[in-house]
Amino acid sequence: MKKLLSVLMMGLFVLILAACTANEDAGKEPEGSGGDDGEKTEEAAEKVLYMNNGQEPTSFDPPIGFNAVSWQSLNNLMEGLTRLGQSHEPEAATAEDWDVSEDGKVYTFHIREDAKWSNGDDVTAGDFVYAWKRLLDPNTGSPAAFLAYFIEGGEAFNNGEGSADDVQVKAVDDKTFEVTLISPQAYFLSVITNPAFFPINEKVAEENSEWFAEAESFVGNGPFNLTEWVHDSHFVMEKNEQYWDAENVKLDKVHWAMVDDTNTEYQMFQTGDLDTSDVPPELSEQLFADESAEMVDQAGDYFYRFNVEMEPFQNENIRKAFAMAVNQQEIVDYVTKNGEEPAYGFVSPGFKDPSGNDFRETSGDLLKTNVEQAKELLAKGMEEEGYDTLPEVTLTYSTLDTHKKIAEALQQMFKENLEVDVKLANMEANVFAEEQKALKFQLSRSSFLADYADPINFLENFQTGHSMNRTGWSNEEYDKLIQSALKEADEKKRFEMMYDAEKILFDEMPIIPIHFYNQVYLQNEDVTGIVRHPVGYIELKWAEKK
Repeated sequence: MKKLLSVLMMGLFVLILAACTANEDAGKEPEGSGGDDGEKTEEAAEKVLYMNNGQEPTSFDPPIGFNAVSWQSLNNLMEGLTRLGQSHEPEAATAEDWDVSEDGKVYTFHIREDAKWSNGDDVTAGDFVYAWKRLLDPNTGSPAAFLAYFIEGGEAFNNGEGSADDVQVKAVDDKTFEVTLISPQAYFLSVITNPAFFPINEKVAEENSEWFAEAESFVGNGPFNLTEWVHDSHFVMEKNEQYWDAENVKLDKVHWAMVDDTNTEYQMFQTGDLDTSDVPPELSEQLFADESAEMVDQAGDYFYRFNVEMEPFQNENIRKAFAMAVNQQEIVDYVTKNGEEPAYGFVSPGFKDPSGNDFRETSGDLLKTNVEQAKELLAKGMEEEGYDTLPEVTLTYSTLDTHKKIAEALQQMFKENLEVDVKLANMEANVFAEEQKALKFQLSRSSFLADYADPINFLENFQTGHSMNRTGWSNEEYDKLIQSALKEADEKKRFEMMYDAEKILFDEMPIIPIHFYNQVYLQNEDVTGIVRHPVGYIELKWAEKK
């Protein structure tokens, strides 16, 4: 697929912790790195990459850590049947090859004989059966479970309408894994690169249900192994000698700091304590001008969610009024200032339909700034609800300097364009996420990074009751279109369904899109080989440092 345009993949790393907690040691290896007279110690001779994770990972349990602050590192600690390669396409990984049935529904994967866990155990087909059923188990409570609904019996099990035995995944033998899909899926091999589909060492997990919570107990099968984890401070990964492709892993260690302030991160980059950094908005013009900043594509959206179950946003016209009062172009020009593309739809640019046309261009602009119409819609909505005065509105965001600046810009736009005073509130990211899922906010910031390379991944999020919906919005016609598209093998018909669905989403406006993501970053010139996927995660497998 063509590279996908659109904020700061690295910007999503920086989510929580106060900047003051970025102590002097946050980006450094413990102890000194050199001996007397400049003589290098063995540690100094190691190739150590210094990265920033922004905050404490939510979880290194694959089906639970469903966010960027968990994925970026987890993707380098573990590996699925397939992996996104350097060209951003799925390629053989733990599985060396696979067969597909004539009807396109049954995949048989052949796991490498030398695929090992970091503790020396063989990676088996049974480990994948265990992990994939656990992903779908309602007791696991995985926010990523919906990704596996294309497995026969998967959705029914996750919804409590079926059993684990009905999920059509099986170990033909120790090294042969078979899965049956509900219909042919053109993007299946891409979906299963997602960390949610990583295997889990069944023996280890049965002995210790919290195997993923500490470095001492963590067992992975990826290029690196977790060797140190000081919670809310830093963690360290070291090359996994048990990895089947260890000879192509060049780094000895990756040290991850947890610094949530972009300016602090940039200062650490300047002093050599980090090898990569976000670009602070106030320095972006200068850094782009001197060609210090790099930009690559990223599929996803920065947006806001209305809670349609909470006043005043139960009213469609009031939602539309707030959405039309937002000037996306001004936000990317004067607030974020990192070359983002303003979003007037939800599906990112870069996805081609069967005719070769870009989805975003074909679907067009479904929202535009229109202050006069916004005022009219607000008045109409207030009349419909019998409001003499609009109920108090609070906009909530998770703690981060960039989120705060965008929230303040929206606050000003609502004041100037609608004469509405909006209060701002912020909270720690993990608490924020739980509160948003529980529909406790009126209006709240959000973000979406594509889990796999297809427009349906964007649109499936807003189905009724979907774990990623978080708006309370429901539309029966929309649900039918998405369910039909998920099962449709005819690509032309499938894309028409998705075009219709996105239009319904914006006709009723449960969200306000702000901009599409890109990845803007600074990188040590001595570092090469880091792969930043447009859809997916950062890859350090091929990274090297002089």
